[in-house]
Amino acid sequence: MKNFQLVAGFFTALFCAVVFHLEAQNAKGKYGTFALTNATIETITNGTVSNGTVLISNGKILAVGANIAIPQGAEVIDCKGLTVYPGMIDSGTNLGLSEIGSDPRTQDFNEVGDLVPQMKALTAVNPNAVAIPVTRISGITTALSSPRGDMFPGTAALINLHGYTPEQMFAGFEGVVLNFPNTGRRGFFDRRTDEELKKATETALKKLNEVWERAVQYHKVDSATQGKNAGYYPEMQALLPVVRGQRALLVEVNTSKDILAALKWIKEKKIAKPVLTGVAEGWRVADQIAKSKIPVIAGSVLEIPTRDYDRYDQAYANPGLLKKAGIKVAIRSEETNNQNFRNLPYHAGFAVAYGMDRREALRAITIVPAEIFGVADKLGSIEVGKSATLFVCDGDPFETKTQIKQVFIDGWQIPMSSRQTQLYDEFLKRDPGVSKK
Repeated sequence: MKNFQLVAGFFTALFCAVVFHLEAQNAKGKYGTFALTNATIETITNGTVSNGTVLISNGKILAVGANIAIPQGAEVIDCKGLTVYPGMIDSGTNLGLSEIGSDPRTQDFNEVGDLVPQMKALTAVNPNAVAIPVTRISGITTALSSPRGDMFPGTAALINLHGYTPEQMFAGFEGVVLNFPNTGRRGFFDRRTDEELKKATETALKKLNEVWERAVQYHKVDSATQGKNAGYYPEMQALLPVVRGQRALLVEVNTSKDILAALKWIKEKKIAKPVLTGVAEGWRVADQIAKSKIPVIAGSVLEIPTRDYDRYDQAYANPGLLKKAGIKVAIRSEETNNQNFRNLPYHAGFAVAYGMDRREALRAITIVPAEIFGVADKLGSIEVGKSATLFVCDGDPFETKTQIKQVFIDGWQIPMSSRQTQLYDEFLKRDPGVSKK
């Protein structure tokens, strides 16, 4: 009898789990031929088209412009009074790698060890992460999912925010992350003396140089033996494409002193594909960065100043000052603690409010990151032949009042629902609602 009750209880629980799981499923995306008509089209690279049409078929943009012939069977979506933009790209997130901040079992972005470049974000991405639908219905269709940690914490991956597997989501870019040695204090709690700080920095830089030298030697052995006798060394195998100039090195660095040290290190080591990320004090050394011709992923923009005596708006102005110096600048949200990656357009909006040209800010979250990541042939603008990854809205995406009406990723019409919209709908019309006495 007891065994029967256990079995019955198991199947009851299984049935309930299946039912609740099915009820929790989001609506499916739709794939087909779509015509977005009567729209204002911000192509990013070819100006603005008024009263135009974007034709989508087989996941691609088939036509853009006025007087486009609509094929029979296409689903027509009237966008009168609306604007079509290319999907926004967030160049700094941990999307898919973190679920609940207070539960370490749901955190998969920080591995043990300071030399783990072989840890690939793409293999750890959870396509069912709650933050993904929240982010994509805000017009952010693509994101760099990046590991965090010590010196070489892993390899970041660019993902489109739609798909059942990481492979389906992969957007064509991976880059090794390097947290460049930091000369400053970690915070108000850091009570180390100046001498201790200096020694720690020298030790970290020495270790970085030793690691890089090993990577160079591994490359030489691997090349000489055609990969047969280099031995099993996953850390060096992960760095090998960087040494050979086949993969980007994403150098996280923020203070002006560290930025200059990083520029010197990059030049000495002859890094072929460097990208500076963070760069909070880039405005202090903008001319030197510009001379290096290294692209920058700036952010978070919505931050407080790095130094007590700086202006309150220095972080807001940083991207604009970098751009004015002639640097290729992308903007990231980097809101990894609260998962508010949907705020990316507001980071760009603040940059505009504090000096950055609006069109350049728009490029900084569309075509510029696509160029930095080497995927500008697919993403970042509305052009014939590119991926149909775009969104439709009723105003300026930099303004919080603007509503996103449609989102397409690789030609899939994305359902405009997420956990947050479902909660909103649930409590907007409560039934039975408040009890009556």
